[in-house]
Amino acid sequence: MSLEQKINDAIKAAMLAREKEKLEALRAIKSAVLLAKTEKAGAELDAETEIKMLQKMVKQRRESAEIYKEQGRNDMAEAELFQAGIIETYLPAQLSEEEVRSIIQQIVAETGAVGPKEMGKVMGPANQKLAGKADGKTIAAIVKELLGT
Repeated sequence: MSLEQKINDAIKAAMLAREKEKLEALRAIKSAVLLAKTEKAGAELDAETEIKMLQKMVKQRRESAEIYKEQGRNDMAEAELFQAGIIETYLPAQLSEEEVRSIIQQIVAETGAVGPKEMGKVMGPANQKLAGKADGKTIAAIVKELLGT
């Protein structure tokens, strides 16, 4: 079942259950999917594009929540975090930090990267291999740590 179909089904269920906040998050996802489809001239989105789009939406919500917290608007921050949680349910399960570290250690060994100047050698393959499974900030932090920056 495509992401768009899953979202449409979830929207119907949320409408019937009168879940206003959840409905808002689901409609945001549907809007992003439709926008992405129109950019590609109505073509179906592949799974990788869907994952990147959802990750971007989660990141935006989290950043907004941080700004709201800094401004003392906890009510708005909670709403953003709730939406981020709903959107995350449509993402693949994230790997733990230990699993990410293990994969990055393998990549460092394969590439033979030593030192901070060779961070690019590791980041490319790491981002490809961990796409949708780990946050970019986490990947970068672990690579920096392993290469001694």
